[in-house]
Order: sequence, then structure tokens, then C-alpha cells
Amino acid sequence: MGNQVIVVVSAMSDETDRLLDLASEVMSLPPSREQDAIAATGEQICASLMAITLESLGCPAKSFIGLQLPIITDQNHTRARIIRVGTDVLRKTLNDGIIPVIAGFQGISEEGSITTLGRGGSDTTAVAISATIEADCCEINTDVDGVYTADPGICPRARHIEKISYQEMLELAGLGAKVLHSRSVELAQKYQVKLVVKSSFGGDKKTWIVNEEEIMENSIIKGVTLEKNVSKISLIRVPDRPGIAYHILSPLADASINVDMIIQNASIDGYADFTFTIPTTDLKKTEKLISRVADEIGALEMLADNNIVKVSAVGIGIKTNPGVAARMFQTLADENINIEMISTSEYRISCVVESKYGELAVRAVHNAFGLDEGQPDTSGES
Repeated sequence: MGNQVIVVVSAMSDETDRLLDLASEVMSLPPSREQDAIAATGEQICASLMAITLESLGCPAKSFIGLQLPIITDQNHTRARIIRVGTDVLRKTLNDGIIPVIAGFQGISEEGSITTLGRGGSDTTAVAISATIEADCCEINTDVDGVYTADPGICPRARHIEKISYQEMLELAGLGAKVLHSRSVELAQKYQVKLVVKSSFGGDKKTWIVNEEEIMENSIIKGVTLEKNVSKISLIRVPDRPGIAYHILSPLADASINVDMIIQNASIDGYADFTFTIPTTDLKKTEKLISRVADEIGALEMLADNNIVKVSAVGIGIKTNPGVAARMFQTLADENINIEMISTSEYRISCVVESKYGELAVRAVHNAFGLDEGQPDTSGES
């Protein structure tokens, strides 16, 4: 007897951008609720077309949108988080011998508004459904045949990775790797969903995302990423007193704007400079909020810079191997690339550099850690 299958679809290529561009032609910053209502239609069309295609092949199928299951989310438009997934409709459809085809990326808030989960959100939909119905496996079929040590478009000799840990994949996804949505990996790890990335066009290659203890490889660095969707905000001569960081960042938290790297320099005469990074997609909103904060706290000025990128090295070995950061910094120095900001964790080292040096930095770091195909792995050497 064959497996029961649930299909989750994304919109067709560039369709979401086309829909959002229509909204932007009417208003430069449309209400997020209406952006969601427009953007969600891309997946709805694709779900219906997929169900029709399956029917034409003799496979009974039925399409569903988020509100029909339902997929309940919070009210955070354009980046909603899933609260729960209804299973009654899914189980009945499967028991009737029909393939459910679900529009990914979307849900409905408890207040009844259409919501979307952010770019790549169909991956999150698929994992959430897999976790809820305790599926044997969640297959992500995409335009690549798995995860590589870097974007092959930047590093043509990047290696294919057969197994990668949830934590490494979470870091890679959050740092610009486009294979998986970071929240889908987070959910998969939390609910121990077996996750595999394959090509929609066939082939034997695939990448399994597994627990750390299942990985036998010795590579310290698993991959190098380039994140372009990053901008920097600097507040100059901020009063250096308790609570000032909260005063600056709390409006962004209230607006659900993710702040990543934060630097505050040493106080001079009771003042300091405060710098942080945010997604470029939130730059206009952030500038509006922070300019108000700058006036409230008496900062000298606010500066915004979207001419930057973030280059990161990721691997489970970083936390136990000294000298990894030093090698990355030396590699960038050898290429005469200035580092503007640095952030580290147990699994990653990230450097903000000028955008024109981004791809050069990725290639240099990738080569320095021996990640090119056919190159001896040197990531563990001092």
C-alpha cells in the first residue's frame, strides 16, 4: 500500500513580488493587512492549479486555503506565526482517498484576517502540518538538489552536503541561505520532524536535516553565507545612561522588527554611539520609528546605511575550536576587506562588510576553510 500524501504549494515564480508591486503602485507603504490579503492569492491560485493537474492524471485531489483547515496564526501581518493547525479536514480528506493540496505561506488570525508567514513561509506551513499530523517525513522540493557549503552561483565549486544538523541549518537559513525558511527549521527541530531537501526536477542528490549527534563528519565549518537583506542604523552621541538601549529598541520590538547585531562604543563625556542592523525590508519603517526616538533622547543624528552585507561562517565545531574567528578575520584582511561589525555565537561568526565586497568575501572565506569541491578540509587547522 502506498503512502498518503499531503501537498503544500508556493506561489509561482515572482508572483508574490508582482502582487505586492501592484499594491505599491497605489501606496508606497500599504497597510500590512491588505498586503497579506493580496499576497495570499498567489498560493491559492497555485493550489487550485495543482489540484486540477492531479485530477487530470487520475489522482483525486482537493485544494484548501489557510482558513479552510484552518491554520490559525497570530495577528502579526506579513510575518505571522502559526498557533495551531486544524486536522479534522485533512484527516477526512485523506481517509476519503483524496490528496489535500494546501496553499502555503498563509493562515488566518483568530480575529478572522488573512495573514502570511513571511517569505519562504510555505516551508513553514509544510513542517507545521507534518508536525501536527505526525507525518513520517517532510520533503521540501525546490529548485536546488539540497544544501551546499555556499551558494553555487557565488562559489561554483561549493560542495553538496548530505547531512546537516538542525542548528547549523537554522543558522544558514537565518543568515541568507535561500534553501529553507528559518522558521521551518526551527519547527522541525522543536517537533523532531524528519526533513529532507530535494530537487523538484529529480535526481539522486538530497540533504537530510538531522540531530547533531547523527553527524559523523569532522568539518568545523559547514557553510558560508551571504546575506544581502541587511541595513545598518546608527544613532550618534546617545546619552549613556541606564535604560537607553531599551528606549531605542522597544519601538522596534513593538513593531515586530527583528534587530540582529548591536554595537555600542565606549562612553566619552557621557555619550556613546549606538549601532544595530535590521532587515532592509524594514528600513523605511525603522527610520521613521528611530528618528522619533532620536529626538526623544536627544541624539545628535541618525544615520542609515543599506550598502552593506553580512558574511557568515557556520558550523557546529566553532564552539570547541579556537582560532576559527582569527582565520576568518585574517582572510578578509588579506583581501583588504574592512569589517564594520562582528557577531559570534556557538555556531556562527558573522562580519558586516561593504556590499561590493560581499561575494569576494564569501569566496575567500569558503576557500580558506577548505570547502571547495576536491579541496582538502582545512577548517580544523589552526
